[in-house]
Amino acid sequence: MGIMTRRDFLQTSAALAAFAMTSPGGAAPFSSGAEWFDRPMRWAQLNLSEDDVAKMDRQYWLNYFLTIHADALCLSAGGVVAFYPTKIQYHHRSHWLEGHEDFWPVMLAGCRKQNMVVLARTDPHATYDDVAEAHPDWISVGPDGKKRPHPDYPGMWLTCTLGPYNLDFMTEVTQEIVELYDVDGVFANRWTGNGMCYCDHCRQDFRAAYNQDLPRDHNPRNPVYRNYLAWEQGRRFEIWAKWDGVIRKARPNARYIANSGGGATSGLNMKKVGELAPTLFADRQCRERVMVPWANGKNAKEYRSTLGNKAIGGIFNVGIVSPYRWLNSTKSPAETRLWVQDGMANGLRPWFNMVSGQLHDRRGQKVIEDLYVWHYQNEKYFRNLAPVAGIGIVYSQQTAEFYAGAADMHRLVEDPQLGIYQALIEARIPFEMVHELNLDAANLGRFKSLILPNIAALSDQQCEQLRAYVKGGGSLVATYETSLCDEQGNPRADFGLADLFGASFVSRVNGKAPLQNTYLYPEKSSPYYAALLKNLEDADTIIGGTWQINVKAHAGVQTPPLSRIPAVANLPMEKTFWTVDKTDVPDVLMNQVGAGRVVYFPWDIDRVYWEVMAYDHALLLLNAIAWATNEPSPLRVEGQGMFDATAWLQKDSMTVHLVNLTNPMAMRPQMHELIASPPQRVEVEIPKGKRVAKVHALMKVGPVQHTLSGDTLKFQVPSVLDYEVIAIDFA
Repeated sequence: MGIMTRRDFLQTSAALAAFAMTSPGGAAPFSSGAEWFDRPMRWAQLNLSEDDVAKMDRQYWLNYFLTIHADALCLSAGGVVAFYPTKIQYHHRSHWLEGHEDFWPVMLAGCRKQNMVVLARTDPHATYDDVAEAHPDWISVGPDGKKRPHPDYPGMWLTCTLGPYNLDFMTEVTQEIVELYDVDGVFANRWTGNGMCYCDHCRQDFRAAYNQDLPRDHNPRNPVYRNYLAWEQGRRFEIWAKWDGVIRKARPNARYIANSGGGATSGLNMKKVGELAPTLFADRQCRERVMVPWANGKNAKEYRSTLGNKAIGGIFNVGIVSPYRWLNSTKSPAETRLWVQDGMANGLRPWFNMVSGQLHDRRGQKVIEDLYVWHYQNEKYFRNLAPVAGIGIVYSQQTAEFYAGAADMHRLVEDPQLGIYQALIEARIPFEMVHELNLDAANLGRFKSLILPNIAALSDQQCEQLRAYVKGGGSLVATYETSLCDEQGNPRADFGLADLFGASFVSRVNGKAPLQNTYLYPEKSSPYYAALLKNLEDADTIIGGTWQINVKAHAGVQTPPLSRIPAVANLPMEKTFWTVDKTDVPDVLMNQVGAGRVVYFPWDIDRVYWEVMAYDHALLLLNAIAWATNEPSPLRVEGQGMFDATAWLQKDSMTVHLVNLTNPMAMRPQMHELIASPPQRVEVEIPKGKRVAKVHALMKVGPVQHTLSGDTLKFQVPSVLDYEVIAIDFA
């Protein structure tokens, strides 16, 4: 059976089942006997400081939640500080609790009166001198055998979160909270520890499991370190299950919600996290240093790749919290707006995090109110059933853990992915992220093309899944060392996907350093020249890769449109002459494989694009994706500027989201102002069988003039200041 088009896929029951939400309608009245996970749309979090129990204006916050239509609250309860009258030894009560023991009951009752979901927040990462003296085995130990003091607060210690502190003490704390208070769950922050711990418990437990000593390095080639990664994950999920068990025993519809997850560099297996978590929250609160404005949307896609359409909250902060932790500051409203809006456009439900319930700067409250009230007014258009995208970017935790390791994580894993992501954002092409463990036909059937940005570590089974995908009409675009290792990062003699690439591995060009002054030669005699070199027809040469491998094309493979020019001397200038003008070494392979198409670049085109941003490389990548996909994108947006463009299906509607990221501070926070775009021309494919009843804008409220040609809806958005959502209601 061939790969169906994206529009066809969205009509199938399997598609909607894959992304079905548990409650696609409006919010139901609160009931402690019903699952709540999909109901909240707008979250609040008060990340309390210890004196808040006495000094916080409780009624102010309850009134504020009502004003902004917040329907869920995460409130600090225990761990580092107990904000309620705990009876557990060594669970330190707030020094301000006396006389304010009603803090939690009052806040909980106030929220329930407003029909809000409530989570209790815990934090087990640190404890005090008396605990360290009474239970020294609860304290984290470094490789030097010394206990780890807290780096920021004297008189406190970092805990070992793999031993009895979490398994016993924090289990007791969790149980006490849910038995005392009718909460909907416990949200644990910093529960995954403080680095590799060498305490007696960790050393003994690891030895019992593997008969080995804990590793002293993080080398992914070290089999002991690989065993440690497996053991650590097993212990984390053991703690998860234990906490969830005591919560559900006390309150059957309450759950443990881990502050965990992310992309390829996430510490826990996202496939299993997606299976365990009834809902999850992406804790990337703001931008720092050099960071793209679409990072919040990327986080949403990574979480959704394994959670499907379970509700995902996007945690944000109105302050400048990095790199110097100004926890009570307020940044430019423009920065906050675009960060939150890009999350909304990619399926996140907003969750603001306020550090301390005492407002030291009230300016941030206004931007939250503006965003939340607008979101509430348009809530039905954010209860999404499925994203509309025909392209998927694969991300690989096994590549990060076992092939790259911590030392090379950026170069080999993150940067290639970011380069692909940036190119697709610039082209306004909607796409999704795909977890490496979801390469089965049921998950891949919704994509026409998959992109593999240096996905080096693939198992034989995963390679077979990709072959079946291509055989069925799917297409691949792959780079550098994709499939050159097995799932444990062990090198293969040849690519696991050599038959699809139409080439075999010969050797690595690099030593330990990147190449300089390399080039590509466009081969006009290639039958693929016109497709790959579109808008580059006047290029005599193009800059080449910094990390390259030599490959040998298989018999019958047609002349590639790019060949390699070896590195030219860099200095002295007098020696920078070219020794050859061209070679027959292929720097791209393009093949029709069965019903599918495959493009393979044996160099780091995606990584170099992220680092250098040479537009030639963006064009090559986008041309390769267009040729491989071989059908129009379901959403097409033309006009000047940089936009994150997405499309979603709801129960009775479809939405097109345009986030205007055009800004001189787009790649470096903070944005200081919003800059309106020129007109944007939009074409979107309407699902077959749907009849358009109304097209209207949700930000600049009003009808949108449009035309319909077959299933293609066309309209123009005159200007976008920061964010526009075009709602398409079906009859």
